[in-house]
Amino acid sequence: MIQRIYIHNYRCFENFDLTIGAGTSSVLVIGKNGSGKSSLIDALRMIQSIARGDNRIRQFLKKEDFAFDRLDVPIRIEITANLDGQKFEYGVAFEFPANFQEPKIKEEFLKADGQNVFTRQEAEVSLAGGSTSFLVDWHVVALPVGQLKGAKNPIERFRSWIAKAVLIAPVPPDIEEESEVDSLEPTERVHNFADWFNGVLSEFPASYSTIDSFLKKIMPDFLNFQNKTVGESTKRIVVRFQKGDKIYKTGLSRLSDGEKMFFVTAVLLAANKHLGPMVCFWDEPDNFVGLSEVGQMTMELRKSFKNSGTGQIFVTSHNPEAIRKFSRPSRLTSPSYLESNNDVISREFRSKNLCRFLRVTECEAAVLPRNLALAPSPNVLLEQLL
Repeated sequence: MIQRIYIHNYRCFENFDLTIGAGTSSVLVIGKNGSGKSSLIDALRMIQSIARGDNRIRQFLKKEDFAFDRLDVPIRIEITANLDGQKFEYGVAFEFPANFQEPKIKEEFLKADGQNVFTRQEAEVSLAGGSTSFLVDWHVVALPVGQLKGAKNPIERFRSWIAKAVLIAPVPPDIEEESEVDSLEPTERVHNFADWFNGVLSEFPASYSTIDSFLKKIMPDFLNFQNKTVGESTKRIVVRFQKGDKIYKTGLSRLSDGEKMFFVTAVLLAANKHLGPMVCFWDEPDNFVGLSEVGQMTMELRKSFKNSGTGQIFVTSHNPEAIRKFSRPSRLTSPSYLESNNDVISREFRSKNLCRFLRVTECEAAVLPRNLALAPSPNVLLEQLL
């Protein structure tokens, strides 16, 4: 589980230090458009890209990502996670010196239970204990290339954990119904849904029942789905519905945007149950789904990730009605733009033009140190749910 995320000088973030309560399996991040919700996920997607092997910085970081064009201040991203009782801390700092054509590494480290696994300054990487060191191109991240011997390799353990996280912002019109390869890695917009769908089913056939059960709960006329072979190596998802004695079938692409989101939810539930536990960030699932269905989707996801033991799901939203569906009224805390009372707000930050709020439920409130004199902080309200 993620315990802490720190982001500095990345897009709209300045000294953003978010602490997640121990054992928190679901987190709701709330804010207006442009407040930094998606950038939070993008920062984690950057670390995931590194873990998956994209070690050249220019592959995932652009000059425009430095907050307010301040190239003289490094971008810093740190993540702390508890993996089956072992505490991992990874951090990396990128800088963009004058006259350089692309960013380079300033610092990088990985710790396990407080002990250095490796540290890096500029181009020099030192492994645990400082007994071994080597040089790496300063435009290349060390995490994907670092190797340690032994079955309990902490570098590989951290890499594989963040690599299999699901970080999505589905766009239903982009979702494809045909698959030629199996995959366990959905893309950001989930356009490769059919590949992911088939990958989960191939890896664990029993996940069919999990997918089928959820779809029947949320779509009463849903009958079943089939994977039809339409070419030498191509499969097409066909969905069947029943109304009375009549059975109708259609391709996945002909479903409504909301129905496609139900399928995404169903596969995520199956992946977490049978292939997890895992970490998931879902950016604004309420964009394409009716409010009553959003509530049901969210409760099923929260239950699944809580029951998995060490799974964790983050959901972002800026929709006031969707937020009310996400959490019980006794736990809902809304900033002034949601027209609610401010007496339940546990932290308040004010700048010249913006109001900032933080609420953490059922755990100690995190403090977000912000330098409001340098730049406005993201307008983010955090609700940590049990």
